[in-house]
Amino acid sequence: MTHTDNTTPPTAPAASGSEATANRRTAAAALLALSIGGFGIGLTEFVIAGLLTEVATDLDVTVSQAGHLVGGYALAVVPGAVVITPLLMRRPPKYALVLLLAFFVMGNTLSASAPNYEVMLTGRIIAALAHGGYFGIGAVLAASLVPAHRKASAVAALFAGLTIANVLGVPAGTFVGQQLGWRSVFWLISLVGLVALAGLITLVPRTRPEQNQLPIGRQFRTLAGPQVLTSLVTTALVFGGMFGTFTYVEPLLRDVTGYSASAIPWLLVLFGVGLFAGNLIGGRAADKHPDNAVLVLSILLPAVILGLGSVAALPLPTAVMLTLLGAVGFATVPGLQARVLRHATGAATLASATNIAAFNLGNTLGVSLAGAAIAGGHGLRSPTVTGAALTLLGLALIVVARLAARRRSSRRAEVSAPR
Repeated sequence: MTHTDNTTPPTAPAASGSEATANRRTAAAALLALSIGGFGIGLTEFVIAGLLTEVATDLDVTVSQAGHLVGGYALAVVPGAVVITPLLMRRPPKYALVLLLAFFVMGNTLSASAPNYEVMLTGRIIAALAHGGYFGIGAVLAASLVPAHRKASAVAALFAGLTIANVLGVPAGTFVGQQLGWRSVFWLISLVGLVALAGLITLVPRTRPEQNQLPIGRQFRTLAGPQVLTSLVTTALVFGGMFGTFTYVEPLLRDVTGYSASAIPWLLVLFGVGLFAGNLIGGRAADKHPDNAVLVLSILLPAVILGLGSVAALPLPTAVMLTLLGAVGFATVPGLQARVLRHATGAATLASATNIAAFNLGNTLGVSLAGAAIAGGHGLRSPTVTGAALTLLGLALIVVARLAARRRSSRRAEVSAPR
């Protein structure tokens, strides 16, 4: 159980100019190390989508089976976030993150050397155990390294690694994998993990565990509240629809649109540019009206996904829709994250990690439905149909939740009105 210290610490003397500069440099170095870890984790999750054909051929499995390497990773994020994170929250954050990155390196090393599909899947699962806890605990640690007015920027720096992994890392990893073999990419990711691990050990200061937390049991009860549960399920459905579509986009671009293998990395750059723009737009929209942002984007997303499927035989429109998929799909993330945290007071670390688990649980669902559609003979466009269906379910849940919230507000207003 985490104990909250209610004593007031003595006021520290103001830091001199040189001390403040040194503190800023220390924080910047620590945030860089955290961001490198985020880059490696993001690359691990997403790069395989650009190498699906190569992986399937080398491991002698179908494309839909290779897609389960993405879904299996996403599913393994859930126990990592919900079980491992609470166990590590009582430890100093630096210790917890070092342990998580060790799992990450171990899993990717196993994936790189995997002799068959089963060993590859095992490596993916081991690496995934680090995912939720790294971002949940890392976000709290990043915020603790800077003054109050810079906490949001510090958390953004952690997630910048994830964004850069999608904008630059996935296209570059796809290119390297096509030239040197997909295994070379996982060896490089293992190296990135070792660099991040060294950075954590040498650059990140040792801090105390987060103090302003509810006891673990009450944190889980907070997550079980109706508003939080609704938010988590919405996250899973909306993002699962997008990711289920994206996972199978490489064979779609090759076999339906007719792009060459050498064009795939550049198309993934377009997706990454859309993702980057979507993060910025979605973040600003969520700052102003988070619920409205989620609603509007959840209306746009199924339209974009279906649009991608409908123009898949046309190279230029497909490239445009792929960019829009990245923009609209990832613009939903800030609003979905903000909605969960707003209703999970006293459980910030666990709520953050659990919402990341919800993203990945949705990924598993989306990839599984899309893979089943392909395996059932419905063609490489079918993931756009299953993806749109999931996002529409998420939209329906959002609408129902908003209507229920309005009815509750109306009832409270009637009860409190003077008679």
